[in-house]
Amino acid sequence: MHLQWLDDVLVLLEEGNMTRAAARRNITQPAFSRRIRGFEDWLGVTVLDRKTNRVDISQALVANEGEIRALMARLRELRTKIADFDLTRMTATIAAQHAPICSTFPDMALKAKHQFPGLQFRIRAGNLNDCVSMFLRGDTSMLLCYEAESVGPLQFGPEIRRGLWGTDYLVPLVGGALRYRVKDQGDIPADTPAIVYPEDSYFGEVLQKTERVFGTPGFSANPVSITAFSSGVRELVLQGLGVGWLPYSMVHQQVESGALISVANRYGQEPLDVAVYADSKVDMAQALMTLWTDQTGPSKTPE
Repeated sequence: MHLQWLDDVLVLLEEGNMTRAAARRNITQPAFSRRIRGFEDWLGVTVLDRKTNRVDISQALVANEGEIRALMARLRELRTKIADFDLTRMTATIAAQHAPICSTFPDMALKAKHQFPGLQFRIRAGNLNDCVSMFLRGDTSMLLCYEAESVGPLQFGPEIRRGLWGTDYLVPLVGGALRYRVKDQGDIPADTPAIVYPEDSYFGEVLQKTERVFGTPGFSANPVSITAFSSGVRELVLQGLGVGWLPYSMVHQQVESGALISVANRYGQEPLDVAVYADSKVDMAQALMTLWTDQTGPSKTPE
């Protein structure tokens, strides 16, 4: 079907006369009549009652004039969107755990904005299960999360692409007055207060499986706070309220300044992948996946 046929039909409906309609379209009446016949052949229904001395317009056509105009408007809008499409002015929707939003996403966003200056981000934060649900429902086209070897990567269908931004480490830390105890004694007692993760949180599951001291209520003699919110853990640890496990990328500046001390040399650390998942059907998601994972971001390694 030719779009000009719809324009012809609309002019015919406005004029109610073949001669005047042909004149408005700047073609002869026979040529205009042939184009209307082309529309009828495509439609499979006649829209004109061609009598000896006049031509009557079908009432079915008259009744659907509004639909035809709406269709033409949508087609013109579609044509404009395709012609003016600019990948850099898209919005990227990302479901992300709270921890990588604070620890790694700022670097990822800076890299993306350099490549796509007009790009906007819509971040949906939550625990891992909620993020996966949002991603699978199609609320977001990307998923950003931590993955530990002890738990394993997420499993999705072939339409979902997985990549790695980089690596990180979950490390035990102390701050505030607890730093002096570590400096003076070189160790911390087993009953030292701890800021722990619930076992049903992602970090809690990782630390529980690997039986890390001070990580979860079951492996802490004195848990003073239980929270899955890693940013809250950081603030509590900075105030010296207890030992806490955090991604190193979230706290490397505080470790370098001395505000926090890592005790990973005594209690170990858990390697983490910074994983990115993208819906293969979404162009912007694929472009960001390529940008972020073909050359991975800097790994944060505890010193």
